[in-house]
Amino acid sequence: MTAEYKLELAPVSDDAAEGTAKEMLDGARAKLGFVPNMYRGMAINPGLLSTYLHGYAHFREQANFTAPEQEVVFLTISRANGCDYCTAAHSMLAVKVSKLSEANTQALRDDRPLDDDKLEALRRFTHHMWDTRGLPTKSEAEAFKSAGYGDIHILEIILALAVKTISNYANHVGHTDVDDAFAPFAVDKTVAAA
Repeated sequence: MTAEYKLELAPVSDDAAEGTAKEMLDGARAKLGFVPNMYRGMAINPGLLSTYLHGYAHFREQANFTAPEQEVVFLTISRANGCDYCTAAHSMLAVKVSKLSEANTQALRDDRPLDDDKLEALRRFTHHMWDTRGLPTKSEAEAFKSAGYGDIHILEIILALAVKTISNYANHVGHTDVDDAFAPFAVDKTVAAA
């Protein structure tokens, strides 16, 4: 999904990158082997990209969620926000890096329940937090916690919501093209075929 409006500013190219933007794009290339198109779009405003990268790193590196659980959170939010770019990227990461099953990855993409009770509780509560704009009901929070999660996980979902709001909305207004690395997981494809 993209916004009706598209930014008039072009994504930051390697030739145009300077200062903080250049440092962050060079860092991404060193870490990932390429610069994601999403980063180039956010680098137009280096503060936006920096805030995203900082929050993303904290969620990934300091979270109490496992790698598959992290993808459940990110895919649930990206799908709810209608971000095709992040849905493709996190589908690839889910299957290839975080080792979430293809079946559960496809279920997240289709907004269907997961076949693992704990992961389903996570998907459901993450969507509830998105749907209520961070105003969870006591019964939903208790159901989430009875599945084996705690208050720290609720705060981490809030961090993920903030991070994904930055990237999802930036992709909406930037009309970000899906990178080749994520193309096999584009929204119009099934995970099994990827």
